[in-house]
Amino acid sequence: MISTSRLKSVDFYRKIPRDLTEASLSGAGLSIIAALFMVFLFGMELNNYLTISSSTSVIVDKSSDGDFLRIDFNLSFPALSCEFASVDVSDVLGTNRLNITKTIRKFSIDHDLRSIGSEFHSEPILHDIKHGDDFDGEVGEGSVLITDRNFDQYSYQFPILVINFYAPWCYWSNRLKSSWESAAKIIRERYDPEVDGRIILGRVDCTREVDLCRRHHIQGYPSIRIFRKGSDVREDHGHHDHESYYGDRDTESLVKTVEGLVVPLRIGSRKSDNSTQNAKRPAPMTGGCRIEGYVRVKKVPGNLIISAHSGSHSFDSSEMNMSHVISHLSFGMKVSPKMMNDAKRLIPYIGGSHDKLNGRSFINHRDADANVTIEHYLQVVKTEVVARRSSREYKLLEEYEYTAHSSLVQSVYIPVAKFHFELSPMQVLITENPKSFSHFVTNVCAIIGGVFTVAGILDSILHNTIRMMKKVELGKNY
Repeated sequence: MISTSRLKSVDFYRKIPRDLTEASLSGAGLSIIAALFMVFLFGMELNNYLTISSSTSVIVDKSSDGDFLRIDFNLSFPALSCEFASVDVSDVLGTNRLNITKTIRKFSIDHDLRSIGSEFHSEPILHDIKHGDDFDGEVGEGSVLITDRNFDQYSYQFPILVINFYAPWCYWSNRLKSSWESAAKIIRERYDPEVDGRIILGRVDCTREVDLCRRHHIQGYPSIRIFRKGSDVREDHGHHDHESYYGDRDTESLVKTVEGLVVPLRIGSRKSDNSTQNAKRPAPMTGGCRIEGYVRVKKVPGNLIISAHSGSHSFDSSEMNMSHVISHLSFGMKVSPKMMNDAKRLIPYIGGSHDKLNGRSFINHRDADANVTIEHYLQVVKTEVVARRSSREYKLLEEYEYTAHSSLVQSVYIPVAKFHFELSPMQVLITENPKSFSHFVTNVCAIIGGVFTVAGILDSILHNTIRMMKKVELGKNY
């Protein structure tokens, strides 16, 4: 066995008898200061240990989400009807998709951006609209001329009023004119307005009756509207929500459709043909539209375009107003609030540009004249946050942030709202740098030992200085 005396010989901290030590007032003061300084440095080191640090690097994009990027948006257009609102996508590789409907929802809105009614469905026509034979000669007038002054008169008088809203300069309106007037003559002969009185066909020149067309939210020419007389003639011109006709425009198809409207008014008659029903859809209740949903695009420079689009209508570009309010616009998969909050604890500034345009309004008050396209230039960069826990790495957040520059540009074409996006080939990688507990303990020991040693040196210098001064003072007195 090892004796006690031998064991004591390895003691690093040999004790000095208390009787051989001397306490001083200066040493006590210095000890108090050293203790406070130790506590302060310990607090600083503890705060540094508890604070999560990170390092940021820029690397070549090594995305795990494939070659496509998702764009989520919620846009409100106070002056664009859902009837013609189209979401288009194009890119530098030649991709050009028009009128995307599968992942898009549209709602009619008023000037205060409030939804009016249920979702607006604008199913695409499965075939090209058939027109009648071109007729270059004079066309007889079979329909009645509707104006702002006599609209109420005809709407009160006839249970069904079918109106062709047209513009004389419009190519499609001129193609419809012959068939429309021919169909109106046939209907007038079969259902004499003076004798039968159930239906009449009319026409409205929107270049002359601007207020009437604007009141019925006519934005494309020609627009065929079907007005049905309501039970209460004192409200809303005596009509329920009217319908739009999107079917073929030759004389035979028009007559068949119009007769299908009259059939339900006959007592004991059969219901109208489904083929005519499929060509009619509810007309927009307001002149505005909210478009929400998402599209998937290739990770190359491209454009997301919102425009008025139709293969059989013309638009007056001087009257088009593409003002809009952006409720939401983001790139990549949706980030949950919990994921974003977890990432913000690591990097407080993260997510500041994830939805940079949210809540922004871009309104054309006609100060810049007509034919104004509103363009947004977006520079998109991917940001990835990697956390480390127990020597393991896992992806805490993966999001796309962007910068935006917007402008109003005059164009000779029909105005649009264009979002031009460009993805950076680089990505920002933010990595958490965890601190080890052993490093924290080492630093604490260094603080205690360092402060204790430095304080001892200062105390020794101070004590010897005082003693020397006393000796000098004694030598002078004696």
